[in-house]
Amino acid sequence: MIREGGCLCGAVRFKAEGEPLNVRICHCRTCQKAMGSPFFARALFDHRALTVEGETARYPSSDALDRVFCKTCGTRLFSRRTNGTVVGIALAAFDDRNAFAPTEHIWVSEKMDWVRLDDGLPQYQGTVPR
Repeated sequence: MIREGGCLCGAVRFKAEGEPLNVRICHCRTCQKAMGSPFFARALFDHRALTVEGETARYPSSDALDRVFCKTCGTRLFSRRTNGTVVGIALAAFDDRNAFAPTEHIWVSEKMDWVRLDDGLPQYQGTVPR
């Protein structure tokens, strides 16, 4: 299956092929700052599953992760591992914004106090234990 999406202005379009490796909501402070939101809801794909058309820019939010956004409108689209393995695609950037449902919350230790998690999904204080 191929799912498509893009930025607010339409200058960037993407296609994600296949199923995501996981779908999570991250509440870490870095994601909060990078997304300008209380959390980052994303579907994680192998980097080879994603094709992108249009001009993007990136910001290295850590040694391990680049944040990718539209150069025109600034829509935050992806988080890309700098080792080239995986890319997280913002759920709201898909044309079908309900294509994927999160299965867990991570980094709830950094969750904003007023965010209430009553969806019954597993919650992890940090990342998912291996």
